[in-house]
Amino acid sequence: MAKISPFAPERLAELPPIDGVRMASCAAGIRYAGRTDLLLALFEPATTVAGVLTQSKTASAAVEWCREHLRHGMARALVVNSGNANAFTGMRGSVAVKETAHAAADVADCLDADVYIASTGVIGEPLEPSKFVARLAELARSATPDGYEAAAQAIMTTDTFPKLATRTCKIDGVDITLNGIAKGAGMIAPDMATMLSFIFTDAAIEPGALHAILAPLVEDSFNAITIDSDTSTSDTVLLFATGTATKRGCPRIANGDDPRLDDFRAALAALMRDLSHQIVKDGEGLTKFVKVTVTGAETKAAARVIAKAIANSPLVKTAIAGEDPNWGRIVMAVGKAGEAADRDKLAIRFGDIEVAKDGEAAPDYVESDAAAYMRGPEIEITVDVGVGAAQDTMWTCDLTKEYIAINADYRS
Repeated sequence: MAKISPFAPERLAELPPIDGVRMASCAAGIRYAGRTDLLLALFEPATTVAGVLTQSKTASAAVEWCREHLRHGMARALVVNSGNANAFTGMRGSVAVKETAHAAADVADCLDADVYIASTGVIGEPLEPSKFVARLAELARSATPDGYEAAAQAIMTTDTFPKLATRTCKIDGVDITLNGIAKGAGMIAPDMATMLSFIFTDAAIEPGALHAILAPLVEDSFNAITIDSDTSTSDTVLLFATGTATKRGCPRIANGDDPRLDDFRAALAALMRDLSHQIVKDGEGLTKFVKVTVTGAETKAAARVIAKAIANSPLVKTAIAGEDPNWGRIVMAVGKAGEAADRDKLAIRFGDIEVAKDGEAAPDYVESDAAAYMRGPEIEITVDVGVGAAQDTMWTCDLTKEYIAINADYRS
């Protein structure tokens, strides 16, 4: 069992009920006996859904199912299992998804197309739906509006704590709630979405507008984190809007640019950023939470590429683990990124400490000061590449021996 992350919260966020959402979880024995590994969420009729899915060319059968049915934009049920990713399982994987959807549709009294599915765990091993589809009726009967903590536990794999977040906002003066859960601790790198996350709201927003809000917010949340540079076959973010706030006078909104959604958009962005940072703070074997900001780039996209090169570098990450202010490794990562950078204007800071300036060590740099800073649990690295005015930020963690141990033993 992995050590609990040093960033695990002392108290988990308490998520309030959302009208139109009920859920239940259980231990179905999908891979491990006695571990909560199956989640069923049920939604009121007229619930809309939007999603962003992995760009992996070896996406799981569940991802392909969601990709097809997100065009439909309506949802009545969500089924998630952990322990088995149902990825690289050929036709057996597709059959397992269809059987799961059909069984869930029976208990939710809806179309198969109204069911969304996600799986996480070991890749390449067939998922046997008979292990858990018989449990769905039982879960439907026991589903409650306050099952978020158990739901977050059901989707965990190597996570050491469940990830939950909640926000409130107003739409046209009506109070709206957003709740979210997520999982992820390894196989995390930007290519949308780098993990599983499910977000629920009582807002009334049509599918096209919901997607128009969700998709851009992924870029500075789930796509702005990396733990180990590896993008999963199963990455999924789904946002469900029950529309039940209309009972309190909330309008149903069809245009994602509607200014009445400004507060909702800000709340959703904050919730997604919160969940994405919780994922990094549970990075396998981590001891440090690291913010990497690149300024002075030609474009935001170029700044993202350079920040990613720094955040993904094993040499940078192991130096951080060793609390070594080895800024030469950051210079290396900037150079290999392939984007424009002026070597003779390059500047680097660790927190408020100026480490390098104008392409060489800063005149007042004292390494012992930087070494003391590196002993802290949260590290900020800022790099100015001296060719423009654009900037971007990535969040990552260090790379330790514990990460190797966790992944060497993953299937045992």
